[in-house]
Amino acid sequence: MFWSDPSSLVLRIAAGVIFGVLIALTFPFVAIELGLLGTLFVGLLKAIAPMLVMLLVTSALANLQQGETATPAISLTLGLYFIGTIGAAFTALLLSYIFPQTLHLQGTASGAPPGSVVDVLSSILIRMVENPIKALIEANFLACLLWGVLFGLSLRQAPDSLRAALSSLAERITAIVRWIINLAPLGIMGLVATTVAEVGVEALLDYLALAGVLVTAMLIVAFGVNAALVAWVARMNPFPLIWLCIKESGITAFFTRSSAANIPVNLALAQRLDLSSSLYSVTIPVGATINMAGAAITITTLTLAAVHTLGIEVGFVSSLVLCIVAALAACGASGVPSGSLLLIPLACGLFGISTDIAMQVVAVGFVISVIQDSAETALNSSTDVVFTAAVDRRFA
Repeated sequence: MFWSDPSSLVLRIAAGVIFGVLIALTFPFVAIELGLLGTLFVGLLKAIAPMLVMLLVTSALANLQQGETATPAISLTLGLYFIGTIGAAFTALLLSYIFPQTLHLQGTASGAPPGSVVDVLSSILIRMVENPIKALIEANFLACLLWGVLFGLSLRQAPDSLRAALSSLAERITAIVRWIINLAPLGIMGLVATTVAEVGVEALLDYLALAGVLVTAMLIVAFGVNAALVAWVARMNPFPLIWLCIKESGITAFFTRSSAANIPVNLALAQRLDLSSSLYSVTIPVGATINMAGAAITITTLTLAAVHTLGIEVGFVSSLVLCIVAALAACGASGVPSGSLLLIPLACGLFGISTDIAMQVVAVGFVISVIQDSAETALNSSTDVVFTAAVDRRFA
């Protein structure tokens, strides 16, 4: 079976990357046309992911048995999600000051750092109460999460037959996601072929330093920040758990580049680790939406690269504000490929950087997204299981 043999997916995607590069170098005009495969693949993920998140959260809460003691554990896991995301943004901030990066941008910008995050908080709250149908259509994951929680809590009093049907529907949506991921080799071949044909291998190499800072920050978070939090919560050696989750969850997420699409993998891993189903059935789907340490790193690093390029002065307090904004924005990142890149203009706007300049930064992100987004998703998705397992051990 596909999910019981993740190495098969890895090999097929690796073959897709190789073929994509070869086609781009040999037949560049054909490579441009192959971009349609990548567009269709990403489009399928974007279309199904919001429904997946809403249904999984609704089903998990609706079928949570009365009197279960998972509430404190769920609360602690959500707290770890937020602390880890803030820590990731702060790690990216430090690395960006130690190894400042600059970009090739057109134009200039001026402005002052923000004094508060009231506007950002207001925007997030407004997005959360959006019409659920509109949220599904526009892939507003925060609203999908909120309505999923409300529907799930309401349906806990529903008849058993209705809750069982809801669980079955969630399983069928998960099956569709698995079918879509089977198309990943073709989609990634198209994405790689188009990128190499349009940008060129030399241009890709120019951004390796920026990608290096991003990946280094993610490794520090995975084996440093996360390890410290697991050791603190579970009073255990964190590294065997972290390595297992990276191997079993992170590798698959690295290639699929979708936290939401990796939910079935994480649920299966949590079951193999013998974790409490009342805990992981809630925290895994929720984590795919709000536990976005990798997204916080991406938003912080690329925003500071634009700030350094434009010569905008940023003080310590303003830097901390950026960390908070990056963490909050990361919670709204789509659980699909490159979702965090589209939130960079939000952070750039804090420093008076125009939308035109900010979108150039987003374009740079897409250039390195084969590395950045893959590593980001691997960190995000594997951390969902790491923190869930740590909390489960604490309450065991």
